[in-house]
Amino acid sequence: MYRAGVEAPPAPAGVPSVVGDLTPELVATDIWTDEMVRRAGIPIIDTKFVTVGGGIGSFVTTDFLRLYGVPASNITVLTQLDTPWSSYEYLTRVSQIPRAERLRSDSASTPDNIWGFPSYAVREAFGAKSVGDFVKPLWNVMTEPILADYYTPKAGQAFETMEREYKRIGYQQCVRKGQVRMVRRRREGGYFTILTPPAGATPTRRLAYRSPYVHVAIGYPGLKLLPDLQRYREYYRDPSKVVNAYEPHEHVYEQLRRRPGTVVIRGGGIVASRVLQRLVDDRDKSGLQTQIVHLFRTYVTGAHGPNVFSRRKGGDGWAYQGFNYPKSVWGGQLKAKVRNLEGEERAAAYKEMGGTNTPVRRLWQSQLKRGRAEGWYRTVVGEVKELQPGPQGRGVVTFLRPTQGPPPAGTTPLTPGRNGLAEITADFVIDCTGLEADIREHRVLADLLDHSGAGRNPVGRLDVDTTFEVIGTRSQPGRMYASGSATLGGPFPGVDTFLGLQIAAQEICDDLAKLGFGKPIGPVQSARQWWRWARNKQI
Repeated sequence: MYRAGVEAPPAPAGVPSVVGDLTPELVATDIWTDEMVRRAGIPIIDTKFVTVGGGIGSFVTTDFLRLYGVPASNITVLTQLDTPWSSYEYLTRVSQIPRAERLRSDSASTPDNIWGFPSYAVREAFGAKSVGDFVKPLWNVMTEPILADYYTPKAGQAFETMEREYKRIGYQQCVRKGQVRMVRRRREGGYFTILTPPAGATPTRRLAYRSPYVHVAIGYPGLKLLPDLQRYREYYRDPSKVVNAYEPHEHVYEQLRRRPGTVVIRGGGIVASRVLQRLVDDRDKSGLQTQIVHLFRTYVTGAHGPNVFSRRKGGDGWAYQGFNYPKSVWGGQLKAKVRNLEGEERAAAYKEMGGTNTPVRRLWQSQLKRGRAEGWYRTVVGEVKELQPGPQGRGVVTFLRPTQGPPPAGTTPLTPGRNGLAEITADFVIDCTGLEADIREHRVLADLLDHSGAGRNPVGRLDVDTTFEVIGTRSQPGRMYASGSATLGGPFPGVDTFLGLQIAAQEICDDLAKLGFGKPIGPVQSARQWWRWARNKQI
């Protein structure tokens, strides 16, 4: 069944029953006409606003639009996901942050609640079943980070509250399932978004959603593997011993429970911290004899940074920072500074505030301190050159070049062989060094770069302006916007965080309101909408 506004021409005589696919003419043409799409036999479905991806970026943007008075019938979410948080929950789960563990997000970064009040800490306190559990989160946020670690919500709390808002705003009414193939400009204004629906769901292979406004929020473009890891997998066809922390690797922990083993951990960020905690927790709970070798390419020995005003703490190899970025990127001096930077100056600012880091957590620090004292946790420093299967195909040998000069205090010295490389033999290697591939790894983003006028920002991601419009893609009177990880490096840092997605959504919806699509809410309307949110009243 098609929605109102569909133009579905009958198939010409002699054309197979499965019609409506992309033609060479459409693929090769940057700007399409309605007639071109009709000639291809692709049904055209009219809608006002399309958001591509269906993840948390699409969710918070839809939430703002609904609060700005846009009916659900005017919003179309094109996605393969069952829920907006399902992809994110998958990544957190496989990287050892299940629902009962805590995310790296502050108390007021609430994707289900644009006001940020009540915060996660307040909601956790009022959901407690004992006085101690009531006081703990409130005390945490009042004394962080001096007397306590930064408060962060449990993953399950974030997902459950998003589900509540998902139902309240009627998000499911907006969803159309399928895989988005491309977004192209329309000669008459606006855009065509091409969807491949599930097999058998429609008479044609593709559907074309025609809309004046498009929002691209596809999340991470793909999984990133370091070159040596990629070579090992491709050459030896063994994905079980060398794994990325963002892919399923529960078999590693299961095998270590059955027999003693050694694991090499690569990386110094939040995911490395979580994987280490999982290994140590399993070791403590089950009396395991797991040996851990933690490989750093860059070893941090103390506070570091370009000047006294922009230094972060560090030690034992780690760079410490409470959240992904300094807090001022979401509404302080860094946000204002980066907003006015262009080109190399902006790239330099991102480099200065970025880098791999992890929050200070007393639990992790105490676990690793005990591991160093007892000898089952060792740190080494060097540059990996190659991976090979171990003797008789058992385990993995890591060949690495030690750093020049004496090793940092507290690390294990490496003994180079005749070729100048040291060897570490382990049962498994878990790579925690990164998640994001180049934006071209995602076919929709690659097509935008090739055919829709989109370009790259100073750090290589999708180039957007301060309203999150994708620069170079305007199709009057239409607009194309983007938010999330694919836009990192733009005039607003922190775009790939809960709060960053909400700030982007507000900028987008404010710009749309100026075009007559939706209406920003003033103080009275905001208070009224918050009261409806608090009582869980449908919009």
